[in-house]
Amino acid sequence: MRFSVSFPGGDTEYYLQSGYSQLLQLAPVAHSIIVTDTNVHRLYGHLFSEYRILIIEAGEKHKTWETIQLLAEKLAAFEAHKRTRLVGIGGGMVTDITGFLASVYMRGIACSFVPTSLLAMVDAAIGGKNGINIGPYKNMLGNIRQPGFILYDLSFLESLQEKEWSNGFAEVIKYACIGDAGLLEELSASTLTAYKIRPEKLNGLIHRCVQQKNTIVLADEQENGIRKLLNFGHTTGHAFETLYHLQHGQAVAFGMIVALIASEAILGVSRELRPQLVSILEQYGLQSRLRIDVEKVIDAVKRDKKRKEGTIDFILLQEAGKAIVEPVTFDQVRSALQIFADEYRP
Repeated sequence: MRFSVSFPGGDTEYYLQSGYSQLLQLAPVAHSIIVTDTNVHRLYGHLFSEYRILIIEAGEKHKTWETIQLLAEKLAAFEAHKRTRLVGIGGGMVTDITGFLASVYMRGIACSFVPTSLLAMVDAAIGGKNGINIGPYKNMLGNIRQPGFILYDLSFLESLQEKEWSNGFAEVIKYACIGDAGLLEELSASTLTAYKIRPEKLNGLIHRCVQQKNTIVLADEQENGIRKLLNFGHTTGHAFETLYHLQHGQAVAFGMIVALIASEAILGVSRELRPQLVSILEQYGLQSRLRIDVEKVIDAVKRDKKRKEGTIDFILLQEAGKAIVEPVTFDQVRSALQIFADEYRP
């Protein structure tokens, strides 16, 4: 399945239900350089051995300015130029690094992605956001630059550990919560195993997520309004991820519970929705209980780039499948975190 999405800065071609073999046609060896990490290279490096390759250490802690500088020096040594295309093959960390590097090298060269994790396929590789971390500040340096193409090959998912599948499903559940109540029902009626063993079912799910995210990004590419909805669960989630060294999806899962607690207090959303969400999270292998230090989490939230003077943009649910952006005070965030700490302690 192939389709194109036109953004102000250029088109992105999507190749769903495709095969890795198409990469040689889409990104000719002579004009392309692969960016990947040590884990992906160990498993799949033989598939792209014809290319020049930049390998970075796996893990979020390497999504830094130091990594960008090292890669830029290697690009210069490769004599990369304005017509060179960077192709990020990996998970969200790799696509973030690749997109950011491509946007700043020689003031901008082309980039494309081959996502190898479910999280990257349904979320991280889509929408053009690229960023790196500065110490504890997650994605504090970044920009928006759309990839030229995104190539999907589900065979890469065969090597994923169970926790990585769950990591990706956290973002799928996020989409359901903010804009697709029907998907929430579908997830409730299905299982992670059912998606793993039925490629057509999984392809349909990925396509649904891609469409939903692109609809939002097309309406608000620069994140001045509706695109902020995609941050549901991420505000406290990023704090959990940094403080407790969690995987992104698991941290977001905890963040979505906190967001629902805040939605109950601020918007009066039905209290029946929270146990439904917790049940679905657990159904897809995501934990719902975490021991936290409320004040440490608040301090981390205050470093979030969405902070304004005295408030922070928070994504709340009005009902299943309907979210809004609401400026909330840090006292309101603290109250929600305290309830989470009391009710969801291991």
